[in-house]
Amino acid sequence: MSRPECVLVKLSGEALGGADGLGIDPDVVMATAASIADVVRLDVSVGLVVGGGNIVRGSELADLGLDRITGDHMGMLATVINALAFRDALETHGIRAEVRSAHPIPTITTGFSAREAARLTREGVVVLFAGGTGNPLFTTDTAACLRAIEIGADLVVKATKVDGVYSADPFENPAAERFDALTFDEVLARELGVMDLTAIQLCRDHDLPVVVCDMAEGAALTRLVAGDKVGTRIGG
Repeated sequence: MSRPECVLVKLSGEALGGADGLGIDPDVVMATAASIADVVRLDVSVGLVVGGGNIVRGSELADLGLDRITGDHMGMLATVINALAFRDALETHGIRAEVRSAHPIPTITTGFSAREAARLTREGVVVLFAGGTGNPLFTTDTAACLRAIEIGADLVVKATKVDGVYSADPFENPAAERFDALTFDEVLARELGVMDLTAIQLCRDHDLPVVVCDMAEGAALTRLVAGDKVGTRIGG
């Protein structure tokens, strides 16, 4: 794989919650921010989307009887909290970072503009995109792919707790098959659950490759942008 000039990294909120996936684990946030900082120092532009599942999930609240739209708005606000934490962690590592939210909060963060975000990333600023797409019923996977297209990224990296895409949950099925590479059509046909269907279709339609990997595995992100084979690549 050729070295990308601009990547969009999607982090799950649960990943920032540490072992139990809840709240914000400062050690995990700092370690993950260090990985992003290493990539920025390689002169690769980086955008970042962080989920909010470590704080609240709209779908889970809906299962408990709360209105789904309200729950999703709460989830989007949770991503702002995570983005603020990650911004400060990046700055601790000496990296310029800015939060832009689809739901601007004037006293905390400004709103999203595709032109401004593209300019900032080209200038070496890590832009953290919060608030999802700004609309309920869309996942942060879809938000990540959308923002990647808007800033002109040439790769989406989905950071998970496993080292790639499997035919089944490897934690539940040790015999699950791991894939080195897949096409978008294979992911859709097999319903592998890598990302939601809208996200995969966006990337397919814009010929935007996706790599699914475990960022905590031996400087995976740095090796990936350097051209090493890491995780599962989805494209074509």
